[in-house]
Amino acid sequence: MRDAAEYLGLSPHTLYVWRHRRQGPPNFRMGPRGRVMYRREALDAWIREQEQADSRSNPALNPLNAPRQERSYHLTGT
Repeated sequence: MRDAAEYLGLSPHTLYVWRHRRQGPPNFRMGPRGRVMYRREALDAWIREQEQADSRSNPALNPLNAPRQERSYHLTGT
């Protein structure tokens, strides 16, 4: 887990918390002691997913690039 955290630029504690919240990159347990493992390919894919979900990296999600919507106002007389 330390290697995966270092690869992602995160603390091992952050990766631990995300794993227990079922967030973060996919992982699995291996061996009799159940060591938590991460595949490098899965880490890279997870990073790409995060980039695509972030409006700063994905222009399609940036609200400033959305088509302008006309607003209609309803005036009521009193």
